[in-house]
Amino acid sequence: MQNINGIVSVEINNKIALICLDNPPVNAASQALRDGLQKALIWASSQNDIGVIVIYGAGRTFVAGADIKEFGKQPLAPFLPDLVNEIEQAEIPVISVLHGTALGGGLEIALGTHARVGIEGLKVGLPEIHLGLLPGAGGTQRTPRLCGIPAALDMILSGRHIHAQEALEMGLIDKLYDGQPRDVAMEAAQEVLIGKLETHRTDQIITKSNNVHLDEVEARLLQTHSHLFSPHKCIEAVRACSLPIEEGLRIERQAFEECMETPQRAGLIHAFFGERSVSRVPESKIAPRQVEHIGIIGAGTMGSGIATTCLMAGLRVTLIENVQENLNEGTAKVKRNLQDSVKRGKLQAENLSKTQSLLQPALGIEYLDQVDLVIEAAFEDMDIKKEIFRKLDSVCKAGAILASNTSYLDINQIAAITSRPQDVIGLHFFSPAHVMRLLEIVVGKKTDPAVTATGFSLAKKLRKVGVKAGVCDGFIGNRILAHYRKTAAYLVLDGAHPQQVDQALESFGFAMGPYKVTDLAGLDIDWMTRRRKAPTRPKEERYSGEIADRICESGWFGRKSGQGYYLYKGRDIHTNPDIDAIINAERQKAGITVQKFNNKEIVKRYMTAMISEAVRVLEERIAARPLDVDMVFLFGYGFPRHRGGPLHYADTLGPQELISRIETYAKEDSHYWKVPDMLRQMALDGTKFSDLNG
Repeated sequence: MQNINGIVSVEINNKIALICLDNPPVNAASQALRDGLQKALIWASSQNDIGVIVIYGAGRTFVAGADIKEFGKQPLAPFLPDLVNEIEQAEIPVISVLHGTALGGGLEIALGTHARVGIEGLKVGLPEIHLGLLPGAGGTQRTPRLCGIPAALDMILSGRHIHAQEALEMGLIDKLYDGQPRDVAMEAAQEVLIGKLETHRTDQIITKSNNVHLDEVEARLLQTHSHLFSPHKCIEAVRACSLPIEEGLRIERQAFEECMETPQRAGLIHAFFGERSVSRVPESKIAPRQVEHIGIIGAGTMGSGIATTCLMAGLRVTLIENVQENLNEGTAKVKRNLQDSVKRGKLQAENLSKTQSLLQPALGIEYLDQVDLVIEAAFEDMDIKKEIFRKLDSVCKAGAILASNTSYLDINQIAAITSRPQDVIGLHFFSPAHVMRLLEIVVGKKTDPAVTATGFSLAKKLRKVGVKAGVCDGFIGNRILAHYRKTAAYLVLDGAHPQQVDQALESFGFAMGPYKVTDLAGLDIDWMTRRRKAPTRPKEERYSGEIADRICESGWFGRKSGQGYYLYKGRDIHTNPDIDAIINAERQKAGITVQKFNNKEIVKRYMTAMISEAVRVLEERIAARPLDVDMVFLFGYGFPRHRGGPLHYADTLGPQELISRIETYAKEDSHYWKVPDMLRQMALDGTKFSDLNG
């Protein structure tokens, strides 16, 4: 055994050189691993009578991808593209044994070998698209040569993980085995030596041009993702796979470097790291309470969705309603959700029956006396919620956590109704709760830190992105939403059309425009909120809800009623022409002189309003860090991921530009448009929001 550098070692066994990569936990392609692999190849090639070299991974996986610790740093030699080329140019056949995951640069290392074998359970993929990049170590050139342009392009543009059998059928790997990596390495090497497993150099394969397919995919991208940079560069690079590989690799490298320089890549990297660091809060160092049995009050859309996500995490769930018909409907909805999860591949079919058996429907709060945590998902009314928590206080065992799924209401008021405010917390799920990944963990004044820790532990168990929020009306997300939604309403009152506002924001990258979102959520929810807050609305505030109120008074609540700002018939969506009369009547009543807004101005006003309220949320410590705001909007509000979140995007504008915009708009409405103090200070001292994420 030759130990190269503590991470890579070489073992000689007859005519076989076994190179073992051991860089736990996931064999990331760090500089040390690259250097060790390069030296191991040189050393193994220099030994007498070696007939085949095999690369395999120790631990739970082959090379899972790049080392995220090196992101944003100056890369050091040996560079991955050069290493992969050296592997491919080796005179002695080199094969790779893939197990666990082989993603990104890990798969590209394997693509450079002369044969690839997999072990059952393997997943491979080229996920660089999710970081605003493309496979930059030969992935766009070698993948099409092995499995054809259509299959390769699907892999590269989707970034999806491909299971072993599909990879075999595609020609991405040559054979599948069962067994341990070293044993499979020996078996595969012996098959190479006797000619049972063929080897070949991928760079000698020339892919036939398939420009028709490439043109069709590019045309679709221009319709749906014209605002994204890297997908178009992926197509450009894949087109080059019909050239000699040296030329194709040169074009790939140029496209990769262009992607590296884009703000989109920076936004996606911010999102990548933010998702992993947002749960690092002081309370995360505290041991959480044990949660195995959850009670859920309310079997409506939210309650059934929360029940579904808890069941899929293997938790026992007692679902409570006070009317049998509602309980039956909620139980049926949970079962449909679980069946849909099987269809979507989120739940294994063989586990469906066991998962369903964890659900215990019941009538009455008294059945929650032994649960570890209760999530109240009842109607958004303070009196109703107080009555529920009063009953929970008397029923639930000592140490049980009492959580509310409220979207807006004051957790401190809810906690005060109990004798155990330290056990009360907000767990704000987003609809549909079994699909949406955001979970706002709302911490009250008296919430025990161990309860907060349990909230984050539960989020991880449910595969949610947990974000800590303070108490205010709407917490982080809905507080900011309530503010910038007024801008959308003002734009329509002053001359824009709801459809134009939606189109402008969707072109910016939002999954859905604000009026489509409102229709989806239900216009009656906002209507109820406006009426609840009406007594506290400042007299000097310009009311933004006239048009929405008239629409609701017509009985149009969005998708649920078949019409709102849009008309809904099955999957077809059309603008509702009847809203034009309402809009015109309200403009006339208010004496508004209609303005024309282009899409750029719509985006500027909308985003400036969002950012300014996000800054106030930071000032008031409702959110502890800018990245908390960013993750809330990325995972709960359809904010374009490639822009990194509202405050990451704000850094691309700079505080002075934002101040200038707000001061300009304030000439029209000085009550609504105000410059936050924090923004002025940032302009003075040159601080960026990224500086505040520590």
